[in-house]
Amino acid sequence: MTRVQKQSGKTAQKAVSPEIPAFRIDRGSAAAGTRLILAHGAGAGISSPFLEAMAERLEERDLSLTLFEFAYMAGRRTGGPKRPPPRAEALVDEYRACVDAIRTDYPRANLVIGGKSLGGRVASLIADELYEKKTIAGLVCLGYPFHPPGKPDQLRTEHLKDLRCPALIVQGERDPFGSHAEVSEYRLSRKIKLSWMNDGDHDFGPRGASGFTRKGNLAAAADAVAAFVARISEAR
Repeated sequence: MTRVQKQSGKTAQKAVSPEIPAFRIDRGSAAAGTRLILAHGAGAGISSPFLEAMAERLEERDLSLTLFEFAYMAGRRTGGPKRPPPRAEALVDEYRACVDAIRTDYPRANLVIGGKSLGGRVASLIADELYEKKTIAGLVCLGYPFHPPGKPDQLRTEHLKDLRCPALIVQGERDPFGSHAEVSEYRLSRKIKLSWMNDGDHDFGPRGASGFTRKGNLAAAADAVAAFVARISEAR
């Protein structure tokens, strides 16, 4: 089990306890007042092109980050089988354990939890619990899976209707897991702010003829996350 720290241009590894996720990367200043925790999507880990690109842009905006992998994904790094992801509800204990470990490592930092797709959904399931305990300041979801692609009736929004934790969902307008047209019809908590990426898909990529670019959408997504994190951190 490995933890990788990337701070001040240096990289170091050390073993972590079995109770926390098997692979974790800390980026940015250890002295930062706020730290954003991001988990990965269902099919790709924290080294995916999307999360790498987002992490770079968030760091450029002076955000300190922790990215971590659930055990089913981290196992692939050591030659383990490519297993399908567990149900989101089965991953909440791993997410809680990661938050506890990060609180120990960065006791003075305001924590914001979230992730890409599945990772954001798992974080959303424990957001109110941790927010009410004053463990976290907010929630950030990058491409929330409102429903499985092609199955718009299988909504994953019940817990979002009365969410009390301040939340930001950054979503592509054409996301097959929940498009702008679809999401606009959902009843969501007023605590949730939506930021739409122009003509974006699940990774915020627009169509070539749209006049928008993936680079531009990623920058806009990072801007939205940085502004949200700054706002909720100031409010604490």
